[in-house]
Amino acid sequence: MLEKYLPRMDFNSYEDFKENYKVNTPDNFNFGFDIVDGWAKEQKDYRALVWCNDHNDEKIFTFEDMSKLSNKAANFFKAKGLKKGSVVMLILRRRWEYWVCATALIKLGVIVIPGTLQLTKKDIAYRANAANIEMFICINDDYVVSQMELALPEMPCVKNIGLVGDIDRDGWFNFNREFEKYSDVLERPTGDDATKSTDIMQIYFTSGTTGMPKMVMHNYLHPLGHIVTAKYWQKVQENKLHMSVSDSGWAKFGWGKIYGQWCCGATIFAYDMDKFVPKKLLQVMQDYKLTTFCAPPTMYRFMLQENVADYDLSSIQNWATAGEPLNPEVFNQWYELTGGKIHTGFGQTEGTVLCADFEWFEPIPGAMGKPSPIYDLRLLNDEGKVCESGEEGEIVICDVIKNPPVGLFVGYYKNDEQTNEALGTGNYNLKDVAWKDNSGYLWFVGRHDDVIKCSGYRIGPFEVESALIEHPAVIECAITAAPDPIRGQVVKATIVLAKGYTPSDELIKELQNHVKKATAPYKYPRIVEFVDELPKTLGGKIKRAEIRNNDADK
Repeated sequence: MLEKYLPRMDFNSYEDFKENYKVNTPDNFNFGFDIVDGWAKEQKDYRALVWCNDHNDEKIFTFEDMSKLSNKAANFFKAKGLKKGSVVMLILRRRWEYWVCATALIKLGVIVIPGTLQLTKKDIAYRANAANIEMFICINDDYVVSQMELALPEMPCVKNIGLVGDIDRDGWFNFNREFEKYSDVLERPTGDDATKSTDIMQIYFTSGTTGMPKMVMHNYLHPLGHIVTAKYWQKVQENKLHMSVSDSGWAKFGWGKIYGQWCCGATIFAYDMDKFVPKKLLQVMQDYKLTTFCAPPTMYRFMLQENVADYDLSSIQNWATAGEPLNPEVFNQWYELTGGKIHTGFGQTEGTVLCADFEWFEPIPGAMGKPSPIYDLRLLNDEGKVCESGEEGEIVICDVIKNPPVGLFVGYYKNDEQTNEALGTGNYNLKDVAWKDNSGYLWFVGRHDDVIKCSGYRIGPFEVESALIEHPAVIECAITAAPDPIRGQVVKATIVLAKGYTPSDELIKELQNHVKKATAPYKYPRIVEFVDELPKTLGGKIKRAEIRNNDADK
């Protein structure tokens, strides 16, 4: 399958990979027809999805199953009046129906918007009206249902709402019962109804850490950009189980649970957990004998609070992480317990994996890896010049208009002003600060707004956070700038303590001294606050701006 899209798949070195990796981009590429149906024709018995939950339910779908089920769903959606350019939001957590619905909608040219279970009435109404959403399909969850029903009077654009599962509710259609009534044969649309590679396939709402969420647009080539994500970073294998831990409401799901993985013929393993319980996740990883695995650093940290050595994880051949920087202490502990090195990937909702630990070089604890071959990624200083080794600069993807990278977003939906601000110069500035060492590895410093300026020094939060994480008392922390009348700003640590530790002045002093020994002494946190949990976006990222604003108000 991949040979249709990759003129060359094997490379001798990272330099060879960076220079010679290319992707064929057909004018009418459609992930549903060309990948899902393509595998159904070539290897119909390959497992596409293995799904289970906390209630001993399990379902296994081959690519042939997924092809036929998505055809049924597409015919159902057509009967409901959906057509090319219509917009649908799916709030389905990790239900198996997400893969069926998304594939069906993509086949029809309907724009897919993933949604998380945590959306409030206000969030739902804003998204519906901003994107002109015609249909919602939701999980049968009391909170989701109540918020949807409260929002419905404020969403005149919404024509239909549906639930998955064995449930009937007034005003909602039952997706499972209804779509099964339709034919599993679907002719590929032609003419004006056919999709083009430049059409909008999917929209992600950003987490909205500052201002209202933006609507990130990806076209039909986006899945092909994720071949690098899946094959060369996560190292998935045909008909072998790959697990990325993510809710379907987030871009991490697109990174690890559908596009690149199915392009490569891998089997997606979906554990639809009610809530994250480290012991349960470890047990599932052992029982299903996964081949490749990816999870955010936070989940590795919480699993390390358990007896990881008690579980047989020897089947897992590649460990990966993304979503936030990986602290060296987590890398080292995981390697000691499992013998596996965690491979970091870095990116944004706006793209595919931008840089990562690829197979031709060893991952270095704390580093971001090296740039992906599909992006002209550079570090630029305040003067717009390429940074020297060791010099901090903002991460910029260059020439995005002249040479559009496969997989990068194409703008913000219905907002030309935001699109022009982001892409109008011809480059895309991520607003993340990093530096490059003499071997070509990138090292994350922090978001542009998160870098602390104290007594003439520039201090990146990640380095201090990594130092604190090395201490056994710290399970999670956020480093921010706090106002100071003399220094302007000082370093503040907001800390979640591990089991068995309680806040005290003695512990504060111990942690401060630990940082002084682990990094440059001037970087130690002069202010330490202990909390039960850190403020986070709906996507699970730490809201450092909220901590800073609260401190400023005080």
